[in-house]
Amino acid sequence: MIRSYFLASPKASLSYHSTLFAMKHIFFKVISLCLIISACSDPKEEVHSSGSSSQLSFSQDYQKPAFVNDQRAEKIKSIQEEIRALMETYAEENHIPGIAYGIVVDDQLMVSDAVGYMNLEKQVPAKPTTDFRIASMTKSFTAVAIMKLREEGKLALNDPVSDYIPEMANITYLTKDAPVIDIENLLTMTAGFPEDNPWGDRQLDESNQMLLDMISEGITFSNVPSFQYEYSNTGFAMLGYIVSQVSGKPYQEYIQEEILKPLGMNQTYWEIDEVPAEQLAIGYRWEDEEWKLEPMLHDGSFGAMGGLITTIKDFSKYVSFHLSAWPPRNGKETGPLKRSSLREMQTPQFPRLNNNAKNYKEEPCPIVSGYGFGLGIYQNCEGQKWVSHGGALPGFGSNYVFYPEYGIGIMAFCNLTYTTPCPLQKIQQLLFDKLDLQTRELPVSNILATRKKQLEESFLKGENALQEKIFAENFFLDESRDHRIKEINLALNEIGEINSVSEMSPQNQLRGTFRIQGELKDIMIFFTLSPTKNAEIQQMLFAVVDKENQ
Repeated sequence: MIRSYFLASPKASLSYHSTLFAMKHIFFKVISLCLIISACSDPKEEVHSSGSSSQLSFSQDYQKPAFVNDQRAEKIKSIQEEIRALMETYAEENHIPGIAYGIVVDDQLMVSDAVGYMNLEKQVPAKPTTDFRIASMTKSFTAVAIMKLREEGKLALNDPVSDYIPEMANITYLTKDAPVIDIENLLTMTAGFPEDNPWGDRQLDESNQMLLDMISEGITFSNVPSFQYEYSNTGFAMLGYIVSQVSGKPYQEYIQEEILKPLGMNQTYWEIDEVPAEQLAIGYRWEDEEWKLEPMLHDGSFGAMGGLITTIKDFSKYVSFHLSAWPPRNGKETGPLKRSSLREMQTPQFPRLNNNAKNYKEEPCPIVSGYGFGLGIYQNCEGQKWVSHGGALPGFGSNYVFYPEYGIGIMAFCNLTYTTPCPLQKIQQLLFDKLDLQTRELPVSNILATRKKQLEESFLKGENALQEKIFAENFFLDESRDHRIKEINLALNEIGEINSVSEMSPQNQLRGTFRIQGELKDIMIFFTLSPTKNAEIQQMLFAVVDKENQ
């Protein structure tokens, strides 16, 4: 049972039942929805960054979220055999010749293995060092290249595409009020181009001239730009051309020099003829109850949408690179792209709700999803977030998914046409049910700890409460001190003798909850601080609740 005291509204004189309803639907909604970590911190200590063209002040005492009693690596190693058994069964059931797979924890490849064959004719086993074509998993590399050029000041995401591909200036839009297609439209697949997977797959080895001629002849639209997400390989082929135009290098060369080499991805290729024969996985399709060879596609202008060939060992470094963006923190940049740019890539655009989704337990659990920059982003009804992308071309299927808040990533490649390469939900069940992996915990900021201590002491004064100069100017305008004192005393009387006060549970740098623990019940207190320099208490909500162990 919950008794609530809503102390930020003149409607605090509601009856018991209406107050209870308000607190259940307002108090807890406020707490649960306010989960975005603020960039604000205790502003008393600041330093200046000299690592960019403009001076950036930041808090010197900011504490990043961290894992408590971190045993992720050991736990994941303990289920290697179970994962292998899942992969073997999955490959057999789905007629997959070979699967290579891996799991990273932060910057370490903790699990790397393979089942089946990379080459059926020669009976060559698949390995974590086998090179597979990863198809559309290439797209985020293209997005990294665009973001890197933006960081260098060589382009902007809102630049019209026609600035770099003049042929785009003459296309015919669907409507008179259509916005001009910009680079961000291509990154987020909102240019209005039609879904083109079957057609696009067969364009991989085409020349830049073919792409330009196609644009000149006219592109068909399925939607108006900036109206709706629709998957487009054509848009990413255009991004590859923009990379080459802006950088002055062929797209593939730019990716190799500016992304792959800095990450140490030395066994990653574009052209099948460049891959050592003993490393290259051969692609197949399952048809008429037998495996048949698929033609191995060569690279070309559409390589930006799906041309990369890589290994689990190499690709794990790229997954770790994306994981390194989390959490936001002080410290030097170490990758080919800033952490903030990586996080921007992992931010969903044009989000969509899948109300019929189920979790890995096959329980109803709606999912909100959106496409960022070459990446799909998902969050389920339990608040779990993951970032992923699949890939499929004739002869190959691939997928990777990483969980920023857990610091882990899963990747798998196979050599069967258009095939999901692993039983992801069963692997998730192992990780999050059996191993019970936990997210990072946010430390309490200095200013939040200070205000919590002050509010705790003030609250317990009863009739003499709320006299300290720690409250923002709106606090007593929103509700008088006398009325607040009355509600505080009612709550204190209801919980009996006070036993203790809990530690602060922060939601971000400037808000959180704590409990006053009584003999009979507890008082849960939520407060949030103002954006002013001295960060005063602008809002306080509290409720009498049952004790946690009841």
